[in-house]
Amino acid sequence: MADLRTSLVSHVVFPLQERLKKHTTVADRQALEASQWWPHERLQQLRVDRLCSLLVQAGAHVPYYRALFARIGFDPAAVTSLDDLQKLPFLDKPLIRANTDALKADNARGLARFNTGGSSGAPLIFYIGRERVSRDVAAKWRATRWWGVDIGDPEVVLWGSPIELGAQDRVRRMRDALMRTSLLPAFEMSDAKVGQFIDHIRRARPRMLFGYPSAFAHIASYARRTGRSLDDVGIKVVFVTSERLYDHQRELIEQTFGCPVANGYGGRDAGFIAHQCPAGAMHITAEDIVLEIIDREGRVLPPGESGEIVVTHLATGEFPFVRYRTGDVGVLGAQPCTCGRTLPVLSEVQGRSTDFIVAKDGTVMHGLALIYIVRDMPGVAGFRIEQESLDLTRVKVVSEADFPADGDARIRDGMKARLGASVEVEVEHVAQIEAEGSGKFRYVVSRVQA
Repeated sequence: MADLRTSLVSHVVFPLQERLKKHTTVADRQALEASQWWPHERLQQLRVDRLCSLLVQAGAHVPYYRALFARIGFDPAAVTSLDDLQKLPFLDKPLIRANTDALKADNARGLARFNTGGSSGAPLIFYIGRERVSRDVAAKWRATRWWGVDIGDPEVVLWGSPIELGAQDRVRRMRDALMRTSLLPAFEMSDAKVGQFIDHIRRARPRMLFGYPSAFAHIASYARRTGRSLDDVGIKVVFVTSERLYDHQRELIEQTFGCPVANGYGGRDAGFIAHQCPAGAMHITAEDIVLEIIDREGRVLPPGESGEIVVTHLATGEFPFVRYRTGDVGVLGAQPCTCGRTLPVLSEVQGRSTDFIVAKDGTVMHGLALIYIVRDMPGVAGFRIEQESLDLTRVKVVSEADFPADGDARIRDGMKARLGASVEVEVEHVAQIEAEGSGKFRYVVSRVQA
């Protein structure tokens, strides 16, 4: 049962804030908590109706789509199925960069400018309207309540985005204090800084943590190495997002913090796409998200097959994301979750396309094939594998005293066994593995087109 302060925040303070912002978050969350149990047919009809509404709005008010629909002879009012999306071309980052102004609706009000971090290329600039903000926040809110955590419960957020961190002015700090939310920067993860984070978490006694899995795994590793306890502060769940969650990270975080890890998948551009429920499944926010999996030729794949994730966000009428190629790789689930929710399931998020590496003979494999070579070696405190080309792979290693004398040779031999005997493998020992500009961390980066 929520305590009095949590009830006050979730039922009075937060709804008042959202009303002042002209957001519909509270009503949206209530609607989502009802629709998650609807029969499949009713949920599908809602999605079709919302898709039709989005495309009609785009055709009438968005110059890019008005011209596109006229050019291909597409009638948005005739949409009767989610499959009708396949009549439309994909949207990708280069198209958005080339048509940013033309993608804004001529009747848009209050659009906010956003951008991605550009970790795999140039940053992407785009715009978000109030409807999308409300729906995204409502989707996250619904997911936290699956785990018995509500707005107003103490929360520690470990994040690296300059958008959030740059907003920490006096008013924002006061609001966060009222909401019992504290924001820690994930840019610097030195031992001294991690020690301070642990002190903060112990003082705050949060009910939930939210942030990057790599950051929480790093904190957990430091806590275990230094004998700091984190399983006695009352954390109910650690929500992780924005990176691939590896099995060893989940195990380490759960053991150290003494609570389950709830995985989430989404992005600033594509929205909150899927969240894990206590039964273990990653539920797609189907009321707002149409998710397709496509192969290299752009053909839609059935559940169970791996391919690129393509997203249509149904609450983006003022700056439409229709068949947006995320660059991520995943698999749709074929079976519903045992929790009883009828929301479709995303059974795997395998990572970004750049998390896959290409052997000299053209074989494509997930970076895990290389990760285990380095991760399972003693004396490795951190690492990153960078595939520069088919002929060169660079391995950066933070090594400790028990790193074996033949460690470099073992890393080179292991990499060559998977990439090809003629591939040059450079092992470089560094003092620290730097996070990306966003604060995220990636074990594998490939610059070879998979």
